[in-house]
Amino acid sequence: MKDININDHKITSKIKLSDLPSKLDLKSDKDTTEDALRKVRRQLGKLQDTMYAHGKYSVLVCLQGMDTSGKDSLIREVFKDFNARGVEVMSFKVPTELELKHDYLWRHYIKLPARGKFGVHNRTHYENVLVTRVHPEYILNEKLPFVNSIDDVNDAFWDQRFEQINNFEKHLTQNGTIIFKFFMNLSKDEQRNRLLRRLDKQEKNWKFSAGDLKERKLWDKYMDCYQDAINRTSKDNAPWYNIPADDKPTARLIVAQILYDTLKQYSDIKEPDLDDKTKANLHLYREQLNNE
Repeated sequence: MKDININDHKITSKIKLSDLPSKLDLKSDKDTTEDALRKVRRQLGKLQDTMYAHGKYSVLVCLQGMDTSGKDSLIREVFKDFNARGVEVMSFKVPTELELKHDYLWRHYIKLPARGKFGVHNRTHYENVLVTRVHPEYILNEKLPFVNSIDDVNDAFWDQRFEQINNFEKHLTQNGTIIFKFFMNLSKDEQRNRLLRRLDKQEKNWKFSAGDLKERKLWDKYMDCYQDAINRTSKDNAPWYNIPADDKPTARLIVAQILYDTLKQYSDIKEPDLDDKTKANLHLYREQLNNE
């Protein structure tokens, strides 16, 4: 089985999405790939327990991708061996009335993971420079004081919003949040196949929305926006990773391996030592329990 190298997926310079692979051959069958995932997710679960005890870092996992790119099933499979208290999953939909009364980052900020925990965001603060860029009329719902018409949603507006996002992520990392941003790189052909499966299999019908076809017609525009967003915001403190998503088991393993290989490099993440008094009296506590 082919090894997974973080550097093959981390985006460190300007890219063209058309040059990035949506499929990766790991030279293994499905069973072998799933066995490898089971192993690394157990390692991740143990590492998260240590992070919980350590209590100084939090981890923010950002998942972005077109409809059907496999975000939901990836969350289910990659984090299956986590203690439930150590991971919080958020799925961000259309902003609510309350959320629109705040700035666009507010709803993401209040759902950030506490120290010692993982936060997995299915769709993220990047929706605000992706969906809203494809549909700039949505910005008017934010009722910003200096945006009175679509004409005000111009290049300068997007420049400012990208600067705000970079500053937001810089603030988080400077305060102990480790950020992973995964672009689930799904090909247009594979999305078509997955949409057809939703139509053909009765148990998957509920996942289908006619709106998916409407957004699919805007594929090229979405790819342009993704490319620009990735190029503007893949930083050393919060890098983007390209995840070939045409094969779901492979995508899950790549994400899990990137998480584990990166986090295990933090040599300061370890269980805290007992205080000297407790450590010195361990034999007394053990004797007390044994004599009950």
